[in-house]
Amino acid sequence: MPTKTPRIPTPDGVADAFAAFPDDGRRHPAVLVYPDAFGLRPELEARARELAGHGYYALVPNFLYRHGPAPVVELPAHVGEAVRPRLIAELLPLVEAHTTERVLRDAEAYLGFLAAQPEVADGPVGAIGYCIGAVLAMRTATAHPDRVAALAGFHPGFLVTDAPDSPHLSLPRITAEVHVGLAEHDMKPPARDELAKALVTAGVDHTIEVYPGAIHGFTMSDTDAFDPAATQRHWDRLLPLLGRTLPQG
Repeated sequence: MPTKTPRIPTPDGVADAFAAFPDDGRRHPAVLVYPDAFGLRPELEARARELAGHGYYALVPNFLYRHGPAPVVELPAHVGEAVRPRLIAELLPLVEAHTTERVLRDAEAYLGFLAAQPEVADGPVGAIGYCIGAVLAMRTATAHPDRVAALAGFHPGFLVTDAPDSPHLSLPRITAEVHVGLAEHDMKPPARDELAKALVTAGVDHTIEVYPGAIHGFTMSDTDAFDPAATQRHWDRLLPLLGRTLPQG
């Protein structure tokens, strides 16, 4: 199937990205895919191709582009537990520097890019994210309720915090249908309750589900956290969500 490696102008520079879409000459709904902290890499390119195979134009941006093209740190082919702490130590300052203001400026650029693509259909888009990417997807959906009809976050981090701009505090503005797929220790019960309360207040259809036996990062086959059963469950939740909210022509 066709793929592209676009460079997307933003107010702060140019973001490198990966896009995949069906090879049928038609226009298709778009899905903005935010990666985990390890960023844009073959694992996420495969995720985009899988979504394209189901009829979507999938765009995966390098959200850390301000620090260089992907991968912004040297990554092994497989992230094992022996190297994970070192990689997280390198990446954490970069992730922390990715402020809410930066996220929102970038989201505007990514959505503008998608709207301009001849392969992308008019209409709503989906925003999905993995790990820290779930925060970026949630901020995108709450800032653009007129554009984002589907929001999904898998093995998320930092959706509910004590910060004055915690992502969950913006949920009353959301209109998208939401699915949050958690590993068993991703979110403590009080935080899950707070997230659920915010979604109820928003009045949106939503599910928050703990995937049995899964650990943080369970969808990523290039890490030791990979869980095939939980990853299949993620597809079983994600594809129907997209099918309900992003009509195919």
